[in-house]
Amino acid sequence: MDLGQSKLLGGLNFASIIEVMSRAGKTWIRRAASIACVIVACAASLAAKDFVKPAAQPAKTYAAHDDHSNEKVSIAADPYDTREKAKIFSNNFDEHGYLPVFFIVTNDGEQPIAIANIQVTLITGGRDKLTPATSEDLFRRLNNPRANTHPIPVPIPQKKVKGGLSQKDRDEIESAQFAAKAVEPHGTQSGFLFFDVEGISDPLAGAHLYVTGVDDANGTELMYFEIPFGK
Repeated sequence: MDLGQSKLLGGLNFASIIEVMSRAGKTWIRRAASIACVIVACAASLAAKDFVKPAAQPAKTYAAHDDHSNEKVSIAADPYDTREKAKIFSNNFDEHGYLPVFFIVTNDGEQPIAIANIQVTLITGGRDKLTPATSEDLFRRLNNPRANTHPIPVPIPQKKVKGGLSQKDRDEIESAQFAAKAVEPHGTQSGFLFFDVEGISDPLAGAHLYVTGVDDANGTELMYFEIPFGK
């Protein structure tokens, strides 16, 4: 304590000193509370980035769907091809040449259906036939990103590309993918299919999804499903 502080305290009675100390304590508490709020807000922000799969609605409520009313089975496909919709992912799949498609299967019948042998093909307007990427395909591409730049003669700074997938990224990919093997009566199963559309301009223009391998409770395969994207 310096001389000025000693004289200041000397001129205060005991009650005044207690009041000063109380005010200082309250100021410290308010600052500590503010810091705690900032820490909680940051933690909440990080937690908000965890992947949460969208809640699936009945397939026939989506714009792109095919409904087999006789078999009481419908299948829908909802492309996540806009920046706003793709915000649910921490990984930027578009930058890596992948198109995420939310895939929904609804069974309105009284018996379960089997989809363990389901096969899905995205047929583009240019007649490219694309099948969904596996987890390993996605890991490989996202682990070894390529710069989206073109060689130029002038030595100017180029965009640096970061590589490597965290465990959180891997968990997101695994939990996002469609993995159902059956759909219970009056139930819906959903998940994402990822199609490698690298080098394909506007892959949904004139495209449709072709689905086979859906079996009824007796093991009989239902007629194929064809889902136009309407672009």
